[in-house]
Amino acid sequence: MRNIFSVASLLLPITALLTPLAEAHKVIGIADGDTMTVLVGKKPVKIRLANIDAPEKAQTFGQRSKQSLSDICWGKDAQFDVQNQDRYGRTVAVVRCGGIEANRSQVQKGMAWVYPNYNKDAALPPLEQAARGAKAGLWSDPHAQAPWDFRHRGKSTQDATCHVGPQGGRYQLINGKKRYGC
Repeated sequence: MRNIFSVASLLLPITALLTPLAEAHKVIGIADGDTMTVLVGKKPVKIRLANIDAPEKAQTFGQRSKQSLSDICWGKDAQFDVQNQDRYGRTVAVVRCGGIEANRSQVQKGMAWVYPNYNKDAALPPLEQAARGAKAGLWSDPHAQAPWDFRHRGKSTQDATCHVGPQGGRYQLINGKKRYGC
C-alpha cells in the first residue's frame, strides 16, 4: 500500500508539469488587430493570435481592427493556449480575455480574415462567411484586400515609376496611394 502512495506521490508532480494551467496574464499592449503583449511574470511576451490575420495598421480597417482587439483585451487578464512560435519569435496562441475568445471574436465582428495557410480551427471559416454575408466590419468594403495581399502589394510592380518628392523621398503610386521606398 505504501508503494502505491510512493508511486502516486512521484507521478503527481510530473502530471502537473504535463498539464498546462490556464494562467491569466495582464494585457499591456495591443499592436494591431491580431497582435498583443502580455506580462508573464515581469517579462513582456508578444502574442500573435492564431488562425487569423487582421488588416495592417496602414490598411483600410487596420485601426478599427486594433481598436476592436483593444476593446476585448486591453488591460484585462488573458489566458492563452500556445500553438507554436512564428518566424518573428512571437508566441502564436488562441487567446481568451474576460471569457471571450479574441481570435474568434475578431472574425465574427469582421475585423480579421481567417488565415487559410495557417488556420487549424474548422469553426472559423463559417464565422467569416457569416460576417461577409452580414457585411460586418471590413466586409462592408466591397474591395476589402486580404492583409497577405496588402503586404506583398509592391513586390509585383517592378515596372512602376519611382518618383522623388521635394525633400528627396522616393515613392511609387500604387492604387492611387503613395508607397514610400522604391
